[in-house]
Amino acid sequence: MHTNPFKLKTFSTTGIGSLPHKDPVEACTIIIETFDIPFWPQLPRLSFRESMVAQYSEGMPFIKINPEKQSIWIDRNKSDDLERFYETYNEDIKIAISEDYAKGLHTFLNIVTNRFDFVKGHVTGPLTFTLGLRDRAGKAIFFDEELREIGLMLLKAKIRWQIAALKQFADNVIIFIDEPILSALGSTAYMGVDPAESARMLIETSDAIKLAGGISAIHCCGNADWGAVIRTGIDILNFDAYSYFETILIYEKALSEFIERGGYLAWGIVPTTDALNDETYDSMKEKLNKKINMLGKIIPEEKILSQSILTPSCGIGSRTIQDAHRIFQLLVHLKESFTIQ
Repeated sequence: MHTNPFKLKTFSTTGIGSLPHKDPVEACTIIIETFDIPFWPQLPRLSFRESMVAQYSEGMPFIKINPEKQSIWIDRNKSDDLERFYETYNEDIKIAISEDYAKGLHTFLNIVTNRFDFVKGHVTGPLTFTLGLRDRAGKAIFFDEELREIGLMLLKAKIRWQIAALKQFADNVIIFIDEPILSALGSTAYMGVDPAESARMLIETSDAIKLAGGISAIHCCGNADWGAVIRTGIDILNFDAYSYFETILIYEKALSEFIERGGYLAWGIVPTTDALNDETYDSMKEKLNKKINMLGKIIPEEKILSQSILTPSCGIGSRTIQDAHRIFQLLVHLKESFTIQ
């Protein structure tokens, strides 16, 4: 059975991506000083271009963006955008994420001065990207076979570029595929989304990360078909352990196989909602202990403990800077003094 060639320290901490900061140096500095696995920050309050879909749209044929109106869309016209994309694209090409779209990333690349065991990047998942990007008529490009495939190709090229850029700071680069839309698949709004096609796109994205020398992870901050997610071949499964822990227990067989092949659980244990106001370090520790004990009825606890890392439940871009610092502190305290009761 395939096992992961990397080893993460128990309860290593990392973040999901978005922060509420507008100062990229401040954001990068607190990340580097706080987390075991540093990551570059997405800063949606600094620019609309740093929002989930827009950040990875640069280079997409027919793309139009209006930062002032905070809108982005596809305008399929008679330009030669498609021809130029096909002419330049190959399976090794790297398409950059420019500073205009990721000041947090470029600041991170500029201020890091030492090497780490692991660093983390992220990419908007192909489903969230192609279902979130729409044409003038409001139709998601997922339902345009050609544009759906181009969107996937673009994301894979940006993954390759990002891993190459981050490799200068760590031999091990983790890329989280951020797929919040997984929690909505199967609902009325997305009845036309083919599960087999969704799975193919996620598998190809995960494979692109591994082929570029990275470690693949998926983040979803809601409920999802975790069995299908695990079957994509990811190395790390990041889930909202605060609000949706019980949903993952349903997938006993898939979870057991995932852990057995060396997969890691990234527990999104510290809430990024208003529930944060009701929690203390002691209450968070009690919740994490209880949930690990529950999962221990399916998977040996020693396996859970040796194959778990800690994250916030989701991105922190919508919170205050004060909230962000408190979330970080809770994570650090959980990691430093966690014991099974």
